[in-house]
Amino acid sequence: MKKRRYAFTLVETMAAVLILAFTTTSVWVVLERCMLSAADSAQRMRAFNIARENMEKLLAADAVEEKTEYGISDEYPDIQWQTTVESFSGPMASGMWARAVYSAEYTDAAGETQTIELTSWLTKLSKEQTKQLKQRDEQLAEHIVETEQQAAEYAGVDVGDIADWVANGMPRTQDGGYLKPWLDLYAGTDGNPTEQDKQTLLENYPELRGVSAPGGKKTPGPGGIPQSPAEGADSVPPIPGDMDIPPDILKDIGRE
Repeated sequence: MKKRRYAFTLVETMAAVLILAFTTTSVWVVLERCMLSAADSAQRMRAFNIARENMEKLLAADAVEEKTEYGISDEYPDIQWQTTVESFSGPMASGMWARAVYSAEYTDAAGETQTIELTSWLTKLSKEQTKQLKQRDEQLAEHIVETEQQAAEYAGVDVGDIADWVANGMPRTQDGGYLKPWLDLYAGTDGNPTEQDKQTLLENYPELRGVSAPGGKKTPGPGGIPQSPAEGADSVPPIPGDMDIPPDILKDIGRE
């Protein structure tokens, strides 16, 4: 009797190859996602540490002023940071307080912008400091234009020109409003004022100090964190005398 020999048919071989390919692809996808997740976690931790370092640096200062500082991390150039000291109305009519907001922004593996934000309450403002802030707000009210369209109409230019000015560093209010003196300056210099022009404007309008946030950003993203100039961190000059908190009352009383 002859013995019959059995072997895999072509169909069985192709089926086995397809199953192996599917299994290998699935394993690779899982490994890739794990690697991307690990990279995102590491980047998120770096951003958190940068925000925390900025917080510790501010809380260790002898005094603080209302201001906005921003820059790029020296150690991690792909992470941008911003620190803002501002006043706000406390909860349950508890008066005006000073707080600091520390942000760090990075791009995750999916190409989306992520922001880490820490907040610390610094101190309650005195009656005199609150009075100074109210007087400044009254002075500012006549300078503020709320929308981009209104800013374009005021300056006599197109909306696109306003966007270009903002990209070129024209300051705005913390709430995103437009300031008439800055609009006048950019309109009169074809959107390219010199540093001397800017300094002269701040000398003529001291009430604008400390309330203007840099408008230009080289890389857009949520949170409005601007990218600093190449030479490093920069800051918006504060209002002299306003929000100058003595060392004996500078303390961290809580975090959000």
